Amino acid sequence: MDLSQRLASLQKQCAAAPGVRPRLLAVSKTVPAAILRAAYALGLRHFGENYLQEALAKQAELADLDIQWHFIGRIQRNKTQAIAEHFQWVESVDRLLIAQRLHAARGDLPPLNCLIEVAISGEASKGGVAPAEVLPLARAMTALPRLRLRGLMALANPDPQLAPQDFAAMARLYGQLQEQLPSADIDTLSMGTSGDYPLAIAAGATEIRIGTALFGARA
Repeated sequence: MDLSQRLASLQKQCAAAPGVRPRLLAVSKTVPAAILRAAYALGLRHFGENYLQEALAKQAELADLDIQWHFIGRIQRNKTQAIAEHFQWVESVDRLLIAQRLHAARGDLPPLNCLIEVAISGEASKGGVAPAEVLPLARAMTALPRLRLRGLMALANPDPQLAPQDFAAMARLYGQLQEQLPSADIDTLSMGTSGDYPLAIAAGATEIRIGTALFGARA
């Protein structure tokens, strides 16, 4: 299948979601800017990048397009200034220090949309905060006016037998966050990737992060 066919298939599955139709975030790391331009022409507006320097180069090349750029990779302290200045979304906030640095660097730009990354699978190789730490971090972030806390992000266990319980746990945590912070704009539960997004959609994801299933296998 080509890009348009893969996108149509993904959109069809999103449209059949039992609840809120999830947004498709195109994970575009290593994907050339020309292909992103083609994806934009097909209607995609949200693109996720893992690596700052690669993202900045694409942003410069695609500056004529109205793209919503999401930073989804690990955040190094010395990169917070550039991330705060060049992205509309940051999905991988995993500690208060990073949130504070993003807030300080945002300046006069509109509030930066942020998600807290949750280490829901418990795997040491993955980033994120423990589930018990989500609410304290969320409360602290809502006190930073240049940030707009929008919800949670997670990577489930790659084992298909364990992923459903991770997605269910994230859905519960997301509901609890909405209940505990009713005045915040908690509307985004980002979970599900190319290998497990149908399970994430069934569990209530409002955003799925898709790379390979959209752009094809990376070289």
